[in-house]
Amino acid sequence: MKNIQYYDSILDLIGNTPLISLQKIASPMKGHFFAKLEAFNPGHSAKDRTALYIINDAEKRGLLAPGGVIVETTSGNTGYSLAMIAAIRGYRCILAISDKSSQDKIDMLRALGAEVHVCPASVPADDPRSYYEVAKRIHKETPNSIYINQYFNPLNIEAHYQSTGKEIWEQTSGQITHVVVCSGTGGTLSGIARYLKEKNPEVKVLGVDAEGSLIKKYFDTGEVDKNELHPYYIEGLGKNLIPGALDTKVIDHFVKVNDIESALAARYISQHTGIFCGYTSGAAWVATQKYAQEGLFSPDSIVVIVFPDHGSRYMNKIYNQTWLKEKLNIND
Repeated sequence: MKNIQYYDSILDLIGNTPLISLQKIASPMKGHFFAKLEAFNPGHSAKDRTALYIINDAEKRGLLAPGGVIVETTSGNTGYSLAMIAAIRGYRCILAISDKSSQDKIDMLRALGAEVHVCPASVPADDPRSYYEVAKRIHKETPNSIYINQYFNPLNIEAHYQSTGKEIWEQTSGQITHVVVCSGTGGTLSGIARYLKEKNPEVKVLGVDAEGSLIKKYFDTGEVDKNELHPYYIEGLGKNLIPGALDTKVIDHFVKVNDIESALAARYISQHTGIFCGYTSGAAWVATQKYAQEGLFSPDSIVVIVFPDHGSRYMNKIYNQTWLKEKLNIND
């Protein structure tokens, strides 16, 4: 075979996601705004980077061999990435997922051959029914298994330090002044932040938290305040614990966003830019607007907003009229 351009597997397509201008919807904010479209990864989210980096490391260290089992706690995207890798490399994949994750995500995980355990989102992190504890139990009970443990795995940060942060720096020719990133596990935010701060300590790292999560208050005060916690619908944003993969030393600010404004923003972006984005992408855009209102940007600002995943993950949620009306009281 000659002159056939191809890849050995879709894993070769992970990374090198594009920047897209958001100037069409950025008025009247000051500055230049770009979305880092992580949906261009083959698994349609930024979590492809984390999953592949951790699996490659486990294989190199002999922790994962043919016939092995991958176990993880996930809100859906990391699980999808792991299930995709497992399907390609011949591993079994067992996932504990929150019941607030969209049915689309759960169906996709099972379609890739993963064994899925749906766990209640409304219980404390240390409750035996929580998806954290269920995954830990399954790992202990399953021979030849590894627990990815993305919330407390330093490789989660390293994956984005080595790839996402570096890409953003190079794509902006080092001109970036601000980056806006949602915080779930904290790995994407912290890895990007470490890289950019090493290149230029003046780059402002702007985090995004959800109303109902305790991360922002912990960042502001160092206090873990359980009174901050209440149920919310946004997936993969915020937490009811402080992840070990969150490095607050390299983050400058946090703002909180809520379910309704984030859902409406995602729909607005999709309808006005053609970027069919996920729930957390809407959250990141709302946060960017709030930072603009606080006066953080100037006409010369170069702002990159990480859009974590694709809108197809939320067809039964924010892109479903019945769900919007029933859950968020939105008649759109």
